[in-house]
Amino acid sequence: MTVLERFRRGEIRGLSRIVSFVENREAGFQELLGHLYTKAGHSLRIGVTGPPGAGKSTLVDGLAAHFLKDGKRVGIVAVDPTSPFTGGALLGDRVRMNQMPADGSVYFRSMATRGATGGLAGATDNVAVVYDAFGFEVTLIETVGVGQVELDIVDSCDSVVVVLVPESGDAVQTMKAGLMEIADIFCINKSDRPGAERIAADLKQMLDTRKAKDDDWRIPIVSTEAITSKNVDRLYGRRARLCGSLSTNRTF
Repeated sequence: MTVLERFRRGEIRGLSRIVSFVENREAGFQELLGHLYTKAGHSLRIGVTGPPGAGKSTLVDGLAAHFLKDGKRVGIVAVDPTSPFTGGALLGDRVRMNQMPADGSVYFRSMATRGATGGLAGATDNVAVVYDAFGFEVTLIETVGVGQVELDIVDSCDSVVVVLVPESGDAVQTMKAGLMEIADIFCINKSDRPGAERIAADLKQMLDTRKAKDDDWRIPIVSTEAITSKNVDRLYGRRARLCGSLSTNRTF
């Protein structure tokens, strides 16, 4: 049985081999993607971005758990810094895969940036197509810790969660960073720390000053403590509302 046949049969090992084939840009990967494109177009892509140390990984794990409870299959792409020695991701799959079910309902791949800028790896979009063709209904994409201009996630996802922490600084600077333009939801994580209420109030004031149209998505602000799962269900609830508005074919 070929790798592609295993992939079509829904075998995780076949998926893993195809993802590696595409990520490494091996000979023939473009032809393979062309074939997979005909099977794709059904998975919802949710981006999670923010500065280093904001707790993005823990939030992604929490969101994945909620999608799994609702019976959805979830693919996760986590973009990590590149090792200066091996060229691979500094964080591996095994750390977080130990917390995931082994029944094939979730698949996690850690990818190195490999010199790409913008917060994503060069193969992120292609791997998301592979996930889609495999049958994952939701793809969660976590960026490497980003700065003010690393905003490629907005072009790769249907919706974006921007994660901040109380130490993120003046909300005015946050708006200058372009996060106002790409966020569908603001998440203030580690909200048990001092300054959480202040940054939430500053963000709300900023958002209230925007000239809104009748059909505009009113950007919510959700405070969470992902490490204890506090209010992650509220974040998921907001996400479910947004996902339902994206397409009549999506019922998340």
